[in-house]
Amino acid sequence: MKFANSPLLSQRLPAWRARLLLLGFLGAFACLAGWALYLQGFNSSFLQEKGALRYSRVIELSATRGRIMDRNGEVLAVSTPVKSIWAIPEDARLQPAQAGKLASLLEMDVRELNRKLASSRDFVFVKRQIPPDVAAKVAALNLPGIHDQREYRRYYPSAEVSAHMLGFTGAADVGQEGVELAFDASLAGKPGSRRVIKDRRGQVVEDVESIRAPQDGKDMLLALDDKIQYLAYANLRQAIADNKARAGGIVVLDAKTGEVLALVNLPTYNPNNRVRLSGAQLRNRALTDTFEPGSTMKPFTAALALDKGKFRFDTPIQTAPGWLTIGNATIHDSEPHGVLTVAQVIQKSSNIGAAKMALTFKPQEMWTMLDSLGFGSPLKLGFPGEVGGRLRPFKNWRPIEQATMAYGNGISVTLIQLARAYLVFARNGDILPLSLTRLDSPPLTGKPVFTEQTAHEVRAMLEMVVMPGGTAPKAQVAGYRVAGKTGTAHKVEGGIYVNRYVASFVGFAPASDPRLVIAVMIDEPSGRSYYGGDVAAPVFSRVMAGSLRALGVEPDAPQKPLQAALDVAPAKESM
Repeated sequence: MKFANSPLLSQRLPAWRARLLLLGFLGAFACLAGWALYLQGFNSSFLQEKGALRYSRVIELSATRGRIMDRNGEVLAVSTPVKSIWAIPEDARLQPAQAGKLASLLEMDVRELNRKLASSRDFVFVKRQIPPDVAAKVAALNLPGIHDQREYRRYYPSAEVSAHMLGFTGAADVGQEGVELAFDASLAGKPGSRRVIKDRRGQVVEDVESIRAPQDGKDMLLALDDKIQYLAYANLRQAIADNKARAGGIVVLDAKTGEVLALVNLPTYNPNNRVRLSGAQLRNRALTDTFEPGSTMKPFTAALALDKGKFRFDTPIQTAPGWLTIGNATIHDSEPHGVLTVAQVIQKSSNIGAAKMALTFKPQEMWTMLDSLGFGSPLKLGFPGEVGGRLRPFKNWRPIEQATMAYGNGISVTLIQLARAYLVFARNGDILPLSLTRLDSPPLTGKPVFTEQTAHEVRAMLEMVVMPGGTAPKAQVAGYRVAGKTGTAHKVEGGIYVNRYVASFVGFAPASDPRLVIAVMIDEPSGRSYYGGDVAAPVFSRVMAGSLRALGVEPDAPQKPLQAALDVAPAKESM
C-alpha cells in the first residue's frame, strides 16, 4: 500500500490544536518584542556595555618622571622614551609558531608568554621597556591582540658616581632606592588614560576620548654638587685601592646651610645596568652602616668639659703612666704623654685625658649632649634603611662605659651623623638639619648645643691636630687653615673587639670661617697603616682642596708651612 493512501492521513485534526499552536507562536513573538523594546528603550545601557566590551578599551598613558639635577642644573637622572609590549588576552589567540617568534624577539620563555596571554584580564603587559627597534620588529609580525605603547626608562649620566645618592627606579618607573624612592611622590607624576576603539583583529583604529590627561612629575634640584661628588668618588676609590680596604664612605656638607653636597659609598654599582647587582653594592653605607667612631668623639667630650666650666683650654691633665684602671678594666694610650692640657689631649688623642674629663660629668649630662648632636636617632632624610646608631640610656652606664664613650668606644654612629655633629664646631656651637635638596633660603641659625666661645676654642684644638705634633698633618690643605680629628677603632664582631679597623677623619675648612665639613671612613684598611691620620686624612685633604677651589673660597693661610708639616711623622693615635 502506498504511503500517500494511508488512512492516517485522511483523519482530520481537531481545530483547537491549530489555534493553540498559533496562539503559542504569537505569544512567543510578543515576548520577544517586549524584551527587545525593554532592552533598547528602557535598559539600553546593558547592551551598550556589552557592545563596548567587544570594541572599546581603556589604555593607560604614562606620565614623564621629573628630572633630577644637581644644584647647578646638571642633569643626574632623566627619563628616555622606550616601548612596552602589551596585549588584549581575549584577542591574542596566537598559533604556536607565532608565539615562538614573539617570545624569541622579546627574549622570553614561551611558557611565560603563553601564561600572560591566557590571563582573564582585559589588558596585560607582555614586556616593558624594550628598545624601539625591537618594538618595530614585533609590530612587523602583525599579531592579533599584540600592541605597543610608549613609556619611559630612567637614565643616569653619572652612573656609579652618584648611585647611592640617586638610587634607581623599577620597571614601572617607581623609585626603589635613594632620592628616587625618598621623593617618589613628587617625581613620579600621575598617569593618564584614554579610550580607544579596536577592530575585529584587535588593532586600535580610533581614539575616542581622553579620560584623564597624564600629569608629568616635578623636576628636582638636589643640594649635591656634581663636581664635588666626582672629586669625592675618585679620591675615595683611589684610597680604597691603595690601602686594600674592604669599603669606604665620604660625606661633604655645606657648613653654612646644612646641604649635602656629596655622598659616596664604595663598593658602588651602575644604576643603568643592574644585571649582576649584589646587596653589598646596594648598601648606602653612610646611612645604613654603623661603626664605633673612635677618637673623633673626643672633641665633643672636651666641648662639654669647657661648656660646664670644669676645664679650660689650658687646664693640665695627668695622663701618666699611660694607662688608667677603672673598676676591673684598664684603658691605655698608644704611648705615655705625662701632663697634657685639654688642647693637647685632643691634639695627641689621649684616651686617658678624655676619660678623666668624662668621669667628671653626670651620666645624664653626657647623654643629653650626645643626644642633642643627633646620635642614637635616624636623621630622617627619607632614605630607605637609615639607622640611628647605638646610644644606650644613661641610667645603665657604668663608669668604665662612660669613660670609653668619651673616646668613641661603646657607642655606634653612621658617617652622616658624624659629619653633621661636626657642624657645631664649624659653626658657632649650633647644629642644623641636613637637606638633600638645594635651599634657596637656608636657615641662619640652628639648634644651640655649645656656647660660641666653646665652639671657637675646640676649633682651635682641632687646628692643632693637623699641625706638627698632631695625629693628622696629612689632612692639611695648601693655602687654607684646616681643623679636624682622626679616628681609629677596632671593629666589633660577636660582641668582642677584633683586629680589624675602621679609620676615619672628620674636619672642616677654612678654619677662620668654615665653609665645608667632610667626613671620611675607610673600612678595614689592610695596607701598611690603618690609622685615620694615614689612611683617611689624605682623602680629606685632596677632596677639601678641590672642593674649596671649585666653590671659589678665598684662601686664609700661607702655603709654605704645609710641606714642613708633612715631613714630620704624625703622633700615634690612641685606640
